[in-house]
Amino acid sequence: MHPRRLRSALTVLGAAATATALALGPAAPATAGTHGPAPAGRAATAHGLTSVTDLLAQRLLLADKVAAAKYGTDTPIDDPVREAQILDDVRARASSLGLEPDAVAAVFRDQIEANKLVQRALYARWDAHPAERPTERPDLTKEVRPALDRITSGLLAALRDTERARTAPACGPRLATAAGWSAYTHRLDAPHLEGMGRALPSVCAAPR
Repeated sequence: MHPRRLRSALTVLGAAATATALALGPAAPATAGTHGPAPAGRAATAHGLTSVTDLLAQRLLLADKVAAAKYGTDTPIDDPVREAQILDDVRARASSLGLEPDAVAAVFRDQIEANKLVQRALYARWDAHPAERPTERPDLTKEVRPALDRITSGLLAALRDTERARTAPACGPRLATAAGWSAYTHRLDAPHLEGMGRALPSVCAAPR
């Protein structure tokens, strides 16, 4: 997405999240870690791109478990080897789905950076507020990565199914509206909202 278009989209994202909250009425405070579908009967009001943005939100929420697994250990937030493996894998799978491999890799690169952004925010929070530090350490290999892999498969399918919408001229504002809806329904807090903004830039693609 062009930088100017992205800035506009992020502005709409904040407005959309607020507007959605006002339209739907009172809800519980936004907190990370809440998974679940849109309220019954209301999902139809969200744009088709929510099939993508819901998965982006789910991936961002898993950053909490990634951070909890790594915090206080020698495992760094940045893992170039693992990141390269993910990008190589999605390039290969994109080809089999008829998608442009480099464009798909760009989307997943943004997800990786968004995930790391959330992890760093959580580290800073836990450093400043020891009482909020996680009390359990999830298993990165057995628990977290399989969940991330399932989201990867779902996101690849969603990118395929929304290719027409993602190459449309109106993709930017529609994506921001969908992201606002997903941010509300998944109750993203401030770090995860920032992560959502970082996750969006490559979703809208140039027409093929």
